[in-house]
Amino acid sequence: MPSDDDRPEKVSERPAPSGRNVMELILVRLPELRKSDRRVGEHILSDPQAALVATVAETARKAGVSEPTVMRFCTALGFEGFQDFKLKLAHSVALGVPATQSVLDATDTPQKLTNKVFDYTMTSLDWARSQLDHEAVAQAIELLAKARRIEFFGFGASWIVAADAQQKFPLFGVPCTVHSDSHQQFIAASMMQPGDVAVAISNTGQTSALLDIMRTARAAGATVLGICGRDGGRMSRLCDRLLVIETLENTDIYTPTISRLAALVLVDILAVGVAMRRGSDHQQRLAAMKKRLSSMRSRGASEDD
Repeated sequence: MPSDDDRPEKVSERPAPSGRNVMELILVRLPELRKSDRRVGEHILSDPQAALVATVAETARKAGVSEPTVMRFCTALGFEGFQDFKLKLAHSVALGVPATQSVLDATDTPQKLTNKVFDYTMTSLDWARSQLDHEAVAQAIELLAKARRIEFFGFGASWIVAADAQQKFPLFGVPCTVHSDSHQQFIAASMMQPGDVAVAISNTGQTSALLDIMRTARAAGATVLGICGRDGGRMSRLCDRLLVIETLENTDIYTPTISRLAALVLVDILAVGVAMRRGSDHQQRLAAMKKRLSSMRSRGASEDD
């Protein structure tokens, strides 16, 4: 059996990011790297400031690897070389504290807790944005804008995202529903027709009940749009269109569920895109509805007084 370092080199298919995403890139790609390459990444994450002024030889010595391994680490992540890597890393360090360094501690003060949660959330969402396939987003908007009806499906935290979507899309003249009960979700999927769109939401893409619902919706003639985490899991094979919202993996029990937050942002992107795509009539309807809702809140305040 070949050793860990005998595995074929995995070179990133995406260009190396600039800005504050480099350390997030290292964190996400670590599991894919060879064992010796991972040591380079772990060393850099432990002290990124020192890595900025280190030579290839110094980095290799401190990580306990060879100099060619350091160079291989850089190219495996999509950088042109060690100097290109350090340049991008410098931008990351300058632009803020990465999610990798926002680890929460039980002794944190409320101020530290607040800062760390905000840092983690913002850098993680920034990472998700950098990895989003804009062409896939455009295709999803087009699909939803033409839908006769939309059904949203999800379980657990993904159901919260589905419920949020169901609140938004009726404002644009698109009939849609969401059900919390798994049996009701299955019935709704079985009643779908051609021209309808089933939106299945799952971070892992592995939830068995959701996979069954997707199969049922497809069998009924609906088009299936999947919103999922990094690789789509098994649900990727059941989608007509797939949107991957890649987020940073973090096992810290205190950190917010970034996959849910990223999916909520993606729903907002789709909702705004559909509203713009459906034209001025629907935009006027939305403006009028918001005005009426505002009026209702004002009346309520007067009556309470």
